[in-house]
Amino acid sequence: MPKCLLCNSDSTRFYKEQYYQCTNCKGIFRPIERLPTLEKEKARYDKHNNDTADEGYRNFVSPITNAIMDNHKIEDMGLDFGAGSGPIIAETLKSKGYEPYLFDPIYHKNYALLENKYDYIYACEVIEHFHKPYDEFSLLYNLLNNIGKLYCMTHLYNESIDFDRWYYKNDFTHVFIYTQETIDWIAAEIGFSDYKIDDRLITFWK
Repeated sequence: MPKCLLCNSDSTRFYKEQYYQCTNCKGIFRPIERLPTLEKEKARYDKHNNDTADEGYRNFVSPITNAIMDNHKIEDMGLDFGAGSGPIIAETLKSKGYEPYLFDPIYHKNYALLENKYDYIYACEVIEHFHKPYDEFSLLYNLLNNIGKLYCMTHLYNESIDFDRWYYKNDFTHVFIYTQETIDWIAAEIGFSDYKIDDRLITFWK
């Protein structure tokens, strides 16, 4: 059985040959041989409907925009991690006077931004794409200042979901799916002081 992409523990087959579940952190992941190449990922992302004028899209990402506006000043340093081709959260925040920086390994390749410290970082529908989630969460933790917050949006799996019929697993770029137990493990092992889950929004405190 393949080793977990997050904690490198043993796994059991979870769904056909497509997904396995870690026996330790309970993450659900695609095995390494099924991870898409960067070129295939980009082809998939280019098909996303990232119309920043779409009101439904704005409503979908509103948990992050509202959390940032409720908890941070406009002069705070912010980073859109995995901004994608249509950074709607950044546009919404900029309309309110905020100035988040944009980073994305495909669309905004400004790696110098990963040398800074931030008051807030957000990753909207990003963490399920991590091929090396431990490394990525460690990076995000280290990019936060001492009182910084990390805001993530993803769809957590729980046992009430019929995985066979679940839309979220049908996107082949969704290579790591999180559970409540996985978030517990990340917070403890990476070193976050606290976290909160509110539906799809997960907030980590450094």
